[in-house]
Amino acid sequence: MSLDLPQPFRHHVFCCAQQRPPGHPRGSCAAKNAHPLWERLSQRIQAKGLMDVGMAWTGCLGFCSAGPLMVVYPEGIWYRPEAPEDIDEIVESHLVNNTPVERLVMVPTR
Repeated sequence: MSLDLPQPFRHHVFCCAQQRPPGHPRGSCAAKNAHPLWERLSQRIQAKGLMDVGMAWTGCLGFCSAGPLMVVYPEGIWYRPEAPEDIDEIVESHLVNNTPVERLVMVPTR
C-alpha cells in the first residue's frame, strides 16, 4: 500500500501570537503589534504563491520581552520584525531567495 504523502515544507514559519493580560511582567508579542505583522506575512506568502512555505501562529516562544518574534525552520532563524516592510523583506529575501535578512535576525539568549 502506497500513501500519497505531501512533500515537507521548504520553510516553516512559526509566529508568536501569545496574548497576556495588560501589565504582565513578561509582556507578549500580541501586545507589541504582532498580529498585523503575521496577517501581512500570511498575505505575502499567498500573494507570492509559496505553496512550499508553511506558517503557523504559536503560543509563547519564550522570549516575550524581545517580541514580536518568528522562527523560520529548518534553519532555526529567529526574526524580530517591527514593520510591514520588514515582513516584505523577510518573504522576498529568505522565503523566496533563501537568503536570511541579517539586520532582522534575533539571537535568543537567556
